[in-house]
Amino acid sequence: MPNPIVYIAVGSESEEETEPESEEDSGETEEQNSESEEEEEGFIPVMESPRVLPEKEGEEGGEGRFCSSAGEVGENSQGNEWNRGDIDGLFCTICMEAWTTSGDHHVCCLPCGHIFGFSCIRKWLQQGRTTKKCPQCNRKCTLKDVRKLFASRIVAIDGESQKRIQSLESKCVSLEKKTAVLIKNEAEWRKKEAEWKQRETLLQQQLHQFKEKTNYLEHLLDVRSRTSGHPPSMGGYHVPSLGSEFNGQGPFILQKELGVDGARLFDIDASSKIILMARRLQGLGGTHVLTKMSLVAPYMREDIPLPFGTKAVRDLHICPSGSSLALFASLGKKLSVLSTKINQVTLAYDLPAPAWSCSWDLNSSHQIYTGLQNGSLGVFDMRQTAGPLEFVNGLTSNPIHTIYSTHNPTLTSGVTTVLSASSAGICQWNFGGSEQRPFLVSDADNQGACISLAYCPSSDDIVASFRPRIDNSTEMASSQALLTPALGQGVQGSHVHMKRVGSNCYQKLAVTCANVNDVRLPRSAVMNIENHGCLFVSGNELTCELVLQELPSFTVLQCLKSPKQPIYDVKYAHACDGGLLGCLSEGILLLYSNHALK
Repeated sequence: MPNPIVYIAVGSESEEETEPESEEDSGETEEQNSESEEEEEGFIPVMESPRVLPEKEGEEGGEGRFCSSAGEVGENSQGNEWNRGDIDGLFCTICMEAWTTSGDHHVCCLPCGHIFGFSCIRKWLQQGRTTKKCPQCNRKCTLKDVRKLFASRIVAIDGESQKRIQSLESKCVSLEKKTAVLIKNEAEWRKKEAEWKQRETLLQQQLHQFKEKTNYLEHLLDVRSRTSGHPPSMGGYHVPSLGSEFNGQGPFILQKELGVDGARLFDIDASSKIILMARRLQGLGGTHVLTKMSLVAPYMREDIPLPFGTKAVRDLHICPSGSSLALFASLGKKLSVLSTKINQVTLAYDLPAPAWSCSWDLNSSHQIYTGLQNGSLGVFDMRQTAGPLEFVNGLTSNPIHTIYSTHNPTLTSGVTTVLSASSAGICQWNFGGSEQRPFLVSDADNQGACISLAYCPSSDDIVASFRPRIDNSTEMASSQALLTPALGQGVQGSHVHMKRVGSNCYQKLAVTCANVNDVRLPRSAVMNIENHGCLFVSGNELTCELVLQELPSFTVLQCLKSPKQPIYDVKYAHACDGGLLGCLSEGILLLYSNHALK
């Protein structure tokens, strides 16, 4: 397309004809009479000089685009489009070159207000013509009328564009406000949707519990119709005795089999008819919680979240005095007290090392103990929440995996005794007296590494479990010979039965061989059953059974088959209507009743 042509008047005109005109009127006149002006005498056609914008050097296939004073749309070297209004005020309208702020092409203006480069307007006015006029509006002027302008850039503000910009800005503000309102409404709806989903889940859980409760009550009605006698009352409701709905043979009868995913520890509160379990919820990075379960209605369960940083629970004991409190030790360097009434942690102590075990004091309801991973033992008074009463270093740095508080009828008032177990052996600790240094119980020496300790406070019977020690100095040299038995399987160990006969004296009564685990720390218990003596209960790693042995002879009284291995925890709780034995394995909690022994 050929370059557009701009005609500039140079002929003589009357003063009336040369009155200043607006740029818009002049532009309209030139457009309407462009053809007639070409033929009029006294006008010189001037070719508009295009300003070529070349492509960047080194780019292939680049073609320059140009703009002119009459052009509407152009394109720069980056391909971005622009129009005439984008360059108005940046170029001289005579030569279409950018003016400068100094030199020959200094920006200047005429009295009419039109702007040109100084060298261009000077040449224009010095041409041999009698009347000097502005190239754009034909208003008379002379070289003396030219005024240089000192500005970095001159741009004419378009009022219509400004109004349009303001209108668009107001629309943007309005749209932003509407968007903010919509976002807020969306957030509220999402919140309501989450609340409804949570409520729906809760209602589904309640519906499931009601169905289980209905089935359970129907089962109880059926049992009541087939059994004689009246069940004991609790809280105004008649509930069956533990084990009263079963008529089987043997000292312990399976009463319930409960699914408990992720449970590793538990304890039984026979007076409150509840079970408290330490669990880890399923999933990657599962959360550690405590779960409270009703013995009367096992479908009634409640997960109790633990405070942040508690980590895995290593030991758990319900207060034996019936104060609705539970004590648990965790690897998060915490010793915590939980209220089973409000299901909240009411007290937590910070520890210098991870806690492996804990125990209530049998002689003082407000004193508690914890065994640490570094072999030390801490004594706490719950009336002093700031910190421990004292920390006592152990004989070794081996973790204390078990603690028991003992009854002290022969010791002076204010002196308490604690039994602890680590791989080094059994230690006795005396607090409140002149000598507090722990000492090893000699009757348990040379048996190997102590892996479990069971104690019965009512009879002072103690059973410690041992497995062979591995000599660290020869472990690497004989590593090939030690490949069997494999890690985590049964090895030949022993159970040692002892009895306290004084404040610091112990009598060894019997020793028996046992199949124990070569890696894990198993749990065991000593049960004092009225009119039937003491029974020792532990797991057999080879037969996958829970073995009940009579003390002190270690005569096997009963073997209870466990459907899954390994056995994580064993607890016994005495109640007025008989005892309850619990066995926790992978995902299953088995409850046995010894009602037949009464």
